[in-house]
Amino acid sequence: MNPRNGRAETSAPIYSLPAAQVYAALGSSPRGLSEEEARQRLSQYGPNEIAEARKTSLVLRFLANFYQVFALLLWASAVLAFVSDSVALAWTIIAVIVINSIFSFIQEFQAERAVEALKKLLPAKARVIRDGEIEEVLARELVIGDILVLDTGDHISADARLVDEVELRTDNAPLTGESEPVRRAAEPEPVREVPLSELPNLVFAGTSVAFGSGHAVVFATAMDTQFGKIAGLTQGVKLPPSPLTIEVRNIALIIAAIAMVAGMVFLVVGTTLAQMSFGNAMLFAIGMIVANVPEGLLPTLTLALAVGVSTLAKKHALVKRLSAIETMGSVTTICTDKTGTLTQNEMTVREIWLDGETIHVTGGGYGPAGDFATGEGPMPPESRDRLRLLLRAASFCNNARLIPPPSPGDKWRIVGDPTEAALLTLARKGGIDYLRDIEQTPRVYELPFESQRKRMATIHREDGELIAYVKGAPKEVLAVCSHILLRGQVQPLTDALRETVVEKNDDFALSALRVLGLAYRRLPEGTDFHSVEQVERDLIFVGLVGMMDPPRAEVADAIKNCYRAGINIFMITGDYGLTARTIAMKIGLVKREGASMVTGADIDRKSPEQLREVLRAGEAIFARATPEHKLRIAAELKHLGEVVAMTGDGVNDAPALKKADIGIAMGITGTDVAKEAAQMILTDDNFATIERAVEEGRRVYDNIRKFLVYIFAHLGPEVVPFVAFALLPVPLAITPMQILAIDVGTETLPALALGVEKAEPGIMERPPRPRTEHLLTVPLLLRAYVFFGIIESVFVMGGFFWVLYRGGWTWGAPLDAADPLYLKASTMAFLGIVMTQVGTVFASRTNRVSVFTTGVLSNRWILWGVVFEIALTVALLYLPVLANFFGMHPLGLEEWAIAVFFGPVVFLADEARKWVLRRGEPLRERR
Repeated sequence: MNPRNGRAETSAPIYSLPAAQVYAALGSSPRGLSEEEARQRLSQYGPNEIAEARKTSLVLRFLANFYQVFALLLWASAVLAFVSDSVALAWTIIAVIVINSIFSFIQEFQAERAVEALKKLLPAKARVIRDGEIEEVLARELVIGDILVLDTGDHISADARLVDEVELRTDNAPLTGESEPVRRAAEPEPVREVPLSELPNLVFAGTSVAFGSGHAVVFATAMDTQFGKIAGLTQGVKLPPSPLTIEVRNIALIIAAIAMVAGMVFLVVGTTLAQMSFGNAMLFAIGMIVANVPEGLLPTLTLALAVGVSTLAKKHALVKRLSAIETMGSVTTICTDKTGTLTQNEMTVREIWLDGETIHVTGGGYGPAGDFATGEGPMPPESRDRLRLLLRAASFCNNARLIPPPSPGDKWRIVGDPTEAALLTLARKGGIDYLRDIEQTPRVYELPFESQRKRMATIHREDGELIAYVKGAPKEVLAVCSHILLRGQVQPLTDALRETVVEKNDDFALSALRVLGLAYRRLPEGTDFHSVEQVERDLIFVGLVGMMDPPRAEVADAIKNCYRAGINIFMITGDYGLTARTIAMKIGLVKREGASMVTGADIDRKSPEQLREVLRAGEAIFARATPEHKLRIAAELKHLGEVVAMTGDGVNDAPALKKADIGIAMGITGTDVAKEAAQMILTDDNFATIERAVEEGRRVYDNIRKFLVYIFAHLGPEVVPFVAFALLPVPLAITPMQILAIDVGTETLPALALGVEKAEPGIMERPPRPRTEHLLTVPLLLRAYVFFGIIESVFVMGGFFWVLYRGGWTWGAPLDAADPLYLKASTMAFLGIVMTQVGTVFASRTNRVSVFTTGVLSNRWILWGVVFEIALTVALLYLPVLANFFGMHPLGLEEWAIAVFFGPVVFLADEARKWVLRRGEPLRERR
């Protein structure tokens, strides 16, 4: 066998060999490889990993920061400075471009590393047989000869040859583009010249199991797989930019256009109407451009999103793309599963209905401890014999496994579905030894569970006969039953008996129990046990089992918070309607018993407009729903303009997860396919984590807006001096060099500190923002440009003229740029902007709530940012090298005393604005 191309030493293709020869050709056996052999092969052939496509080099990615839109504006300013013979200014602008590019690159690189690190928290895994035991290994550790254990929803991580299968179908769309699942078979194929992907006895890396189960022996890994050979093509596809990225780009273009137009207009105005010299006019144009460039916008945006992603990871939510955090903050509707998301997914059988009476089951967890009792007391041993058939059906029609605790203090572990594990636990309580009995009654075939028929069947050979055991939703099982077992006698299943079973099912459901029906049938000779129609007919109904899966303790509060936040919640479950409604009322998902209950059959009958009416009404539960129904609900909600978050865990949930604005997969119970389709993965499968993600998304978006308010606020006091210089006979209050010292120096850290600001109180008590609402809104611009802009401009220009008049300057008198009085006055204007922005950064921390409520000193990053800002200002004013370069002049205590007063006034003025805003809200509500 040449393990690198999957062909045996006889040169016969692997697909043409019988199963026994497949094992031999690949150096394996039905017991799988030994651990030692697997380690040796891993060492010899390397990990099962697709080599990543070569990324853009770090150098090119760094250089890209030199030609993004804000950098281009600064390059234009540098060119103008060279033309006007302002060489020092030109080189300073270039230095700013370099510093900003380095800073932006570092932020992007760190954010990318953070996302990559998060992906490693949920590594791909595979189930294999080694040393005769099923175990779970990392997909990267698969080697040639490993036997894959395949089941519905599994991601296939290597190319493998099937040796047995049960109704196996695979989704080959990632490899071939086929939209429908493809039937697989284990029989050898004749040698022929066809693409390997067309051979039915092969499964391939990158595809997934859509239905059924089977075993396959790995014959190719890593880059030798079919998927590996086209990896370059698949990795070359770039993800489209997110809505937030597009909007930020648009903002950048708008700002760039405003800056360029303002610079050019005032250049013309300065040389014509204002009769400026060409040098002064060019200086003026440069100042207008530089003043309007928010250099820190892009790195701060990246930082805010990266911090949000890291914060969510600590709260059990892994976000696969930075922009998804922003989408989560705008969610208006959450469509959630019930089992495992709203409940604990720890099933325990509490009630059995058998022979017309209810049997209570004690004991919790997945261990064997527990007992049976009827209404008359403990169940006597001789009466337990009639339980045996039900318990055998529960354990035989089952794919879960119970793993004993390694030490006395540990818990039992399960492999497989928790519902099936609960049935195995029930059987153990009744003395059924599944492993022993299955050897005597081996499984011959399985008809896997399907969401459409809501049943599962297994066929076993017992005493020379074939017997089918069936479990599923009670009504669906009853539908294929013709008889019932009562007191050991098989009797016709009359309408009255059917009604009795349904009433007991409803009683269990009203107690919030998840109910399954169990049945069996001895198959006559000649039955095609591959056929659902031939197997699942004329069954004998045995009984009901009711399982308790208690709601998560924290879910009720999370739902209450979502409703307060204006978010609607729909439960979409495959479970019985009464069970779903009882759970929904317990956790506050619905407030009334008359809440709309819509079944999957109802959805099928409704027109698009009728379904939209149900969704518009809000309070509704969707029961007995299939993944196809989830997809339709997501589509109709989006048609209504909702921003939809959809949870899912099954392979068939993938289309709905992709259709939703943000798909949320379960990290514990979710299939590989669901995780791949989702944008967010819950590592604890908990609904409360979704609520925390919404809050985090809102916080991140708010912080981006707070940053915009902060950086736009100082544009007014930076632009007004140039307007005054052009239109009035006054000196220029602040120079382009000083503006650069503010924009890239003193303001950098305080601006970034706003990106890590905690959520504002009441953030989950306001409705979601509309889908059409932009990042830049009229209220935001009014607050930044008008409110803060006017106050800061008054203080800055007031301080500038105060120094001039105290120094003996008179209106209209010219001042040389090197005059000590002018240098001192412009330095006062510079200090005025710094101090007003200290007040603004504290004020920007909230939009409507008083900062005194959140704690003035609660954001330590802002405190350190302000310390840095003041320290840098002192250095610029009093270090001769910096002061001479940036055109500064030392100021005395009197100037500092006045300038320090600016910040608190700005801060308190905004506190007054917030007070008025809060006072107005009750009035609007009363109206």
